[in-house]
Amino acid sequence: MIMATIRIPTPMRTLTRNQAEVQASGATVGEVLRDLDARYPGMNARILDERGAVRRYVNIFLNDEDVRALQSLDTPVKDADRITLIPAMAGG
Repeated sequence: MIMATIRIPTPMRTLTRNQAEVQASGATVGEVLRDLDARYPGMNARILDERGAVRRYVNIFLNDEDVRALQSLDTPVKDADRITLIPAMAGG
């Protein structure tokens, strides 16, 4: 089973019992996110829109690469890969 480490941003840590990093399994970024949501219900509502696509204001990095520049949710994940969730910040 492929396990990835997911870095959770501070605003989403209430869903992971204040853990900054958690693990989830899957062969693709999308599968890892589904497993993450199964382990920590409510995560996907913060990450994905109603069509199942990554929300515009959320960036997902696999290791150091934006998954939008790769294969998005179909990007393959290897054991010990790191996924970082980064919500866009608004401000002025």
